[in-house]
Amino acid sequence: MRIFLTGATGFVGSRIIPVLLAAGHEVLGLTRSESGRHQLEWAGARPHFGTIEDARSLQEGAAQADAVIHTAFDHDFANYAANCEKDHRVISALGAALEGSDRPLIITSATVLGDQGDDEPALEAVFNANAPIPRVATENAARAVLASGVDVRIIRLPQVHDPLRQGLITFYIDHARASGFAAYIGAGADRWAAAHVTDVAKMFAAVLERGSCGETYHAVGEPGVPFRNIAEAVAAGLDVPLVSLSPEEAEDHFGWLAMFIGRNGAASNGWTKARLGWAPMGPCLIADLQAMDYGPARSAI
Repeated sequence: MRIFLTGATGFVGSRIIPVLLAAGHEVLGLTRSESGRHQLEWAGARPHFGTIEDARSLQEGAAQADAVIHTAFDHDFANYAANCEKDHRVISALGAALEGSDRPLIITSATVLGDQGDDEPALEAVFNANAPIPRVATENAARAVLASGVDVRIIRLPQVHDPLRQGLITFYIDHARASGFAAYIGAGADRWAAAHVTDVAKMFAAVLERGSCGETYHAVGEPGVPFRNIAEAVAAGLDVPLVSLSPEEAEDHFGWLAMFIGRNGAASNGWTKARLGWAPMGPCLIADLQAMDYGPARSAI
């Protein structure tokens, strides 16, 4: 199959390419730059010039493919709501290009949208349209495209990591470095789901090959890592104090990160593993945090 991949030069997308190629697929990767073209060609993919802001370039890429995997997302959290609405437009454009066909569209979401608000792990079968994050727009778009007859499959991501990047925790590390201490809220008992990036890449291939229309999957390796454990690893890596904050102090201290820290971030993976035969094997989050270089700040996701 020929797969049109958005986010092809990104943290997750670049890891998906070798998995797809090893399975015998071709990859057409979206890029906006000459450096991206070189990166894709070096990886064995064919570049397609365009941006996620340009619906026409997206639809032209989708028109050339047997399936679409959408991993691109603008991780500027200062404009999170606007970027989630942009993701809504991207999914709508890709869906319009696939209408009337049986070509699947695999989109990327967040495990928090499966949270029922009861402090239990988020579930694949749940979509909380009232979740307190703007990423709801992503799954609203996916469900609208699904209703139009497109084969939509949703992969929800937790904190995706290796020793270089760790999802939102990368921003947390930068914040701790700047503030001079690693903070958590209360006892730090809130839990965050996590998965190694190599396992996540394999999940996309599994959903492409064995997934079904309308299903939602959790690319979760660890269902819930206590946030205090995360903060302890970061404090040790940066050689800064570990500090507990009250919820009131956290709001001012963390800024936009307060949207996530202190909230339930655990997520189930049992149904996904049974459905796909997917078995995560990569290193755990704390091991990667302990192995990383805590030198100068790195780009986030």
